[in-house]
Amino acid sequence: MSDKPISQLVIKRLPIYYRYLGELSEKGIERISSKELAQRMGGTASQIRQDLNNFGEFGQQGYGYNVDYLRSEIGKILGIDREQTIIIIGTGNLGQALANYDFGSVGFKLIGLFDVNPRLYNLVINGVEILPVDSLPEFIAANKVDVATLAVPRSRAKEMAKELEDLGIRAIWNFALTELDVSDRVSVSNMHLDDGLMTLSYNYRQNQDK
Repeated sequence: MSDKPISQLVIKRLPIYYRYLGELSEKGIERISSKELAQRMGGTASQIRQDLNNFGEFGQQGYGYNVDYLRSEIGKILGIDREQTIIIIGTGNLGQALANYDFGSVGFKLIGLFDVNPRLYNLVINGVEILPVDSLPEFIAANKVDVATLAVPRSRAKEMAKELEDLGIRAIWNFALTELDVSDRVSVSNMHLDDGLMTLSYNYRQNQDK
């Protein structure tokens, strides 16, 4: 792997490669060239080669890429070759929908659900019981938590993120529609659903004018 910093644009494309390679494997395809992969993904062969070259040599000239091997190596790069744990804070409609996601398909295990609403306590979703949010310190102290998901109202998100950092959490998946005030020790992935919808609206309107 190169010692130079890897562009976040490259990192964001790795899960896409991983997903496409998984689909190819399911179809029984054993090898593929960068050109063929680009045609399926809508990108360019040179971009794929450049992206992958940031992490090593995975293909052979005249042969292309072994699909299962390349997918396995990308999984290692992304850190999903080993099981990681995840919790969800906020189990309203969005939080419950997230709790029903198949985290195992991307190497994660859901181990905790938390909320402030007593009416939700003891409800079990996807095999995990909803606990009071006040029990977070004790839970995190007793369990290895790799990622915390925030599905709380915007008004509570920053305070909750700071508490999570103080409890030792170093990765937050944020659905709270606001930026978080955490130190650079914490990796944050912001999932702004309204941004995606507004972008879709723009592209839809542009296509209507064609």
